[in-house]
Amino acid sequence: MSESKSLQGAAVWRGAEMANNDRWVKTFPAQVLAQIDAAIALTRDIDWRDINRQNFPLPDAGAFFDDVREELENGSGMVKIRGLDVSRYNAEELRRMWYALGAHLGTPMFQNYRGEVMREIKDEGMGVGAKLYGATVDSSGKQFLSSGARTLSPGQLRFHTDRCDVVGLLCVRQASEGGVSKLASSATVYNEMLKRRPDLHALLCQPIPRSRFGEEAGGEHVAYDLPIFGVRDGKLTSHFSLTYIENAQMLPGVRKLSDAEHEAIQMLMALAEEECFQMRFAPGDIQLLNNHIVYHGRTAFVDDVKTGQDRMLMRLWLSMPNSRALPEDHAVLWGDVGAGKPHGGIAQPAAALPANLSAAAT
Repeated sequence: MSESKSLQGAAVWRGAEMANNDRWVKTFPAQVLAQIDAAIALTRDIDWRDINRQNFPLPDAGAFFDDVREELENGSGMVKIRGLDVSRYNAEELRRMWYALGAHLGTPMFQNYRGEVMREIKDEGMGVGAKLYGATVDSSGKQFLSSGARTLSPGQLRFHTDRCDVVGLLCVRQASEGGVSKLASSATVYNEMLKRRPDLHALLCQPIPRSRFGEEAGGEHVAYDLPIFGVRDGKLTSHFSLTYIENAQMLPGVRKLSDAEHEAIQMLMALAEEECFQMRFAPGDIQLLNNHIVYHGRTAFVDDVKTGQDRMLMRLWLSMPNSRALPEDHAVLWGDVGAGKPHGGIAQPAAALPANLSAAAT
């Protein structure tokens, strides 16, 4: 393997500087907001799952969305869009609008083996997440939740990436306490580890066992190998979720990580914490993150249903038309690794991708 080099460009940023940088914060133009309202009225008899760019027209949004896509792929890797007044829309109108915005930006992808392409992220209550996404027990007999199950609880979420080019979150309601989003540049983490501990950095460029726990109904293999760091044409992709690595270590026949590999993973998480910044959603905010170059986490939250402060976000997973090419050995997770090709999502059991998904970002 060739010697690793430091990454360059706008994707390399430190949280302290980005917290005060508005380059990634954008506001919907007034004419686009008016066209959103018009399209919501136009599609009142159309189910949100049948929404696409053609039947939800936004004729003046092209330049705005181009700018968003450029910042996500070739800039900081994250965008916050402001300007929506979500209190003006009912639940079904919000679904149509949010799915339409996703279809204008990219191609919505399946988020689980049940075929969901939009997911409400909220506290589902004790046991619901485990039932939907899976749970097992660790060696001590303690319950071990899948990544998806953890998302549907009020607990903290460790730094991770989702299995798509871009994850989009629309804030409908915010919690009374907590629920703060934590963002870190994985390119900065990559560079810092290379500078401080090149020996540990090299280990994360080699295959690490992962499980498909809580993802596919079956999958070609229960466990697979994938590096945490991969670079192609000077562009990083870093897919990381400790839950899947931890679960793989519980499975029979899976290679056990060395002490040095454990140390490397712990260093990655410590660096992400060191280099991150925090942001709190306001209702109507949209957060878009390029999973190849941004790690995200969340602090625990407390809801207050009586005051309407019960946190609820609407999530889309998007494959982007301007996405980077990925290393060839990443096909085990991402499928087609070509630039601009459909990346990620969760494989469906014996089901073809619906026409409205495959055509959404052509």
